[in-house]
Amino acid sequence: MLFGMVCALGAALCFGTATVLQAMAARAAGAGGGGDAALLLRALRQWRYLAGLALDGVGFLLQIAALRSIPIYAVGAALASSLAVTAVVAARLLRVRLSRVEWGAVGVVCAGLGMLALASGTEGDKGGPATLKYAMLGAAFGVLLLGAVGGRLAGRGRALLLGLGAGFGFGVVEVAVRLIDGVSPGALLTNPATYALLLGGGAAFLLLTSALQRGSVTTATAGMVIGETIGPAAVGVVWLGDRTREGLTWLAILGFAVAVTGALALARFGEAPVVEPTARQG
Repeated sequence: MLFGMVCALGAALCFGTATVLQAMAARAAGAGGGGDAALLLRALRQWRYLAGLALDGVGFLLQIAALRSIPIYAVGAALASSLAVTAVVAARLLRVRLSRVEWGAVGVVCAGLGMLALASGTEGDKGGPATLKYAMLGAAFGVLLLGAVGGRLAGRGRALLLGLGAGFGFGVVEVAVRLIDGVSPGALLTNPATYALLLGGGAAFLLLTSALQRGSVTTATAGMVIGETIGPAAVGVVWLGDRTREGLTWLAILGFAVAVTGALALARFGEAPVVEPTARQG
């Protein structure tokens, strides 16, 4: 239990810090000309961008370890808390000014995670119905369809739908990890959950990138947080046997709600704010 929670919080720390490092690299690389491809190539020459990618990789491995150790609802809430990490790191490295409400939201997220840590039980021991793996694969295709529909909208509706779709995609990944029984090549290639994980994760990144590029960061991130926490948590409880410690179900529900609410209050940090430097940086 402790191992899983440490892994989940470690993943949140990695993801949140990676966001700030990549934002700093993008800012430094944005001085040149060219389109998105040229910007990406310049960013890849920045050590901060490469460090951010490395942290994303470590965070993903920690996320997998957490999902194999503690309930999905605890992991989802912990990953949503990466917004609090981004906010704190951005305040230090990017000199982003946090309001009192936002500092309060950071504290709320920490309080919610503390309650979850006290109330969460171990990972559920059920494999779910045989059709659940195929349902996750179908859900991954549904994320792509949702992206196609959302891409035709404009304004906040577009950002919300794409962000929500991205959250569903990340949620598919969370559930699919629990549905993968073996890691041998044969077991992975014949398991529909493997393809659900790859398709859901890829679709989620595409939808979130599109939402952040052409819509409100706050709206898109809020949709993502809702999509990646509530649905997967419900699947874990209903079909995979995720439970709380004896008599502490109420505390787990309260902690989950508090942590997610705090994360939503920090939604503008879904993409670390880029502040123009006042002096040339070396």
